[in-house]
Amino acid sequence: MLHTLKPNPGSKKTSRRVARGNGSGRGTTAGRGTKGQQSRVGKGRRLGFEGGQTPFLRRQPKLGGFKHPRRVEMEVVNLDLLEKKVPAGSYDRTGLATLRIVSGKRPVKLLGRGTVTKKFELKVQGASKSARMAIEKAGGSVVIAKS
Repeated sequence: MLHTLKPNPGSKKTSRRVARGNGSGRGTTAGRGTKGQQSRVGKGRRLGFEGGQTPFLRRQPKLGGFKHPRRVEMEVVNLDLLEKKVPAGSYDRTGLATLRIVSGKRPVKLLGRGTVTKKFELKVQGASKSARMAIEKAGGSVVIAKS
């Protein structure tokens, strides 16, 4: 019944009543020590304050790096993924998308992680030397297409 519900034993602790007389064991300074900035009322300092030293966030460089304006983000396909999920055959970007190997509209780049035993004819927008050599060694071919 709802009227019999109680919290688990030990889950509710009564709060410590500080500054309620010396007989309580937490009187006089109320656990704040003696004197100094920490003992005062309104002792909080703003976030990031470092005692007057130039704060960390102001010591950091103002500008955050550089992005090349004509950089092309590519979608990466590794050889081990082709070997595991794609049957041998001829594929281009749309063919790989129908197999859910790539998604979105970005150009595809073939990278050489893993090994290939199947014969692939791939038409992609980029390929590493190791990936191209591995595909050709397995009897396939890689054609670099303009995106």
